[in-house]
Amino acid sequence: MRPLTYVASFLSLTGLVNAQYFSAGWTPGQVVPSQTPSPAHVPHSPSTPATQHGPGKMSFLDNLVTVGPLGALSSLIGLNITGTPSATWDERIPLITDENYAEMIVNETLTPEEEKERVWFLIITVTAGQPEGVSKFVDQVFDATYNYTLEKGELPHVRFGRIDYLNVTSITTKWSVWSAPYLVVLKDRGQTLRFYKAGQIRLTDEILHQFLKEEGWSIKEPWKSIYGPGGEREYILYYLAQFLSIVYGALVRVPKWLMYMMSGGFATFFINFLHKPSPPQSAAKPAPKPVSAPAAPERTVSSSATDTPQKGSTKRRGKK
Repeated sequence: MRPLTYVASFLSLTGLVNAQYFSAGWTPGQVVPSQTPSPAHVPHSPSTPATQHGPGKMSFLDNLVTVGPLGALSSLIGLNITGTPSATWDERIPLITDENYAEMIVNETLTPEEEKERVWFLIITVTAGQPEGVSKFVDQVFDATYNYTLEKGELPHVRFGRIDYLNVTSITTKWSVWSAPYLVVLKDRGQTLRFYKAGQIRLTDEILHQFLKEEGWSIKEPWKSIYGPGGEREYILYYLAQFLSIVYGALVRVPKWLMYMMSGGFATFFINFLHKPSPPQSAAKPAPKPVSAPAAPERTVSSSATDTPQKGSTKRRGKK
């Protein structure tokens, strides 16, 4: 029975073998056929290719402190010196930065008709610093909306873009954005802006697609301020953005571990300064009373002293 069992098992396995592996062999002078993979085995590129964004390449001192025993020791005492966490984003959606904002949006090459219809749908995210939370959810819905738009083949005039809140200074300062996440509808080369917090609209890919298709963003009035685009005091935020960009460019050159130590030391000094006890106040001594000068003694002339000369004079008169 065992040989029959082996034969049955062998026959069952032969059904799983692809017939293309069996051939008559190669004969001399025959051209070697190039084997093309079966369509079932052709690798497909992922529908949403992603790239990892994070702190980038660290310096030698950063690696020395954040990796290895020192990094493990710092984590035990509760000190995080490992840098900013990384985030995985769809690389097909361009990352808008302070350096390429003018080139990609303000100075984009467009015809007058395209310029009138151009809409930028942007997300301001903090997922690079907060891998979990609302920002990550908004990022996922934003990427799903981008993929849904591509599948529909609609909205050719709409472009998607992502802004990393932790890696820009000039853009968010000029827009007076001090928190994230935000969804932004940008038109007129950045002169018309509409901002939406995460809880102001329903966040699903279909709803956001319909929101863009039907231009639901036009219901809301654009941001108008004397400090905004075209305002009387726009220059104030412009120069503030330039100044903060210079400060940020200088601070990012400082190693992260040194920045943590300096900021911690400054915070400790400042707190101790605020809670510094006031110097003890001594009890007020009573003012000394002015000492009066002693009165001069009065000179008294005794009566005997005054009478003696008079008696003597009478006697002299009698003798005469």
